[in-house]
Amino acid sequence: MASPMSASSFLAALRHEGLTVVEVGDWRHHNRNHKGPWGPVHGVMIHHTATSGSERTVELCRVGHADLPGPLCHGVITKDGHVHLVGYGRANHAGLGDDDVLRAVIAEKALPHDNEANTDGNRYFYGFECENLGDGEDPWPAVQLEAVERAAAAVCRHHGWSERSVIGHKEWQPGKVDPRGFTMASMRARVHDRLK
Repeated sequence: MASPMSASSFLAALRHEGLTVVEVGDWRHHNRNHKGPWGPVHGVMIHHTATSGSERTVELCRVGHADLPGPLCHGVITKDGHVHLVGYGRANHAGLGDDDVLRAVIAEKALPHDNEANTDGNRYFYGFECENLGDGEDPWPAVQLEAVERAAAAVCRHHGWSERSVIGHKEWQPGKVDPRGFTMASMRARVHDRLK
């Protein structure tokens, strides 16, 4: 069980991992904490945005939309490899997912198939949205994939977690397909190597 790191520690961890971080507005106090607790935290969830255009993507993830208010993640990883911090605290990114998956993440074991949505993931996961159309054809630049790896590793390093604490939205909630365009197994292998 881990308490979320402070916003300042989060920023420092990302920068210490070699990332270019852009602070967007009052990100430290932009959250959905009035809807429920954030923490204990158990892992990092990776998403794709199904959008194009960095500026538009960052703004959407910051403010959300009528059906889903922002922030929609903690950080937006744009195609240039920059991490834009848009919120800190509870964020509308994970939604309901599988409690068996959560138990596996906590135990750092292989993930079971997600077959139910009965657990509030917004409480338990850090979330990174990655700028990509999510159609399986939109490319993932090497610099962006490296930023995903570094961001996930930064959080894991702070909390003393292994790469098994990094999951995709598609591994958490039935019916989700993100991130699409690379495998989470390959990303976990990259995080593993970086943490060594």
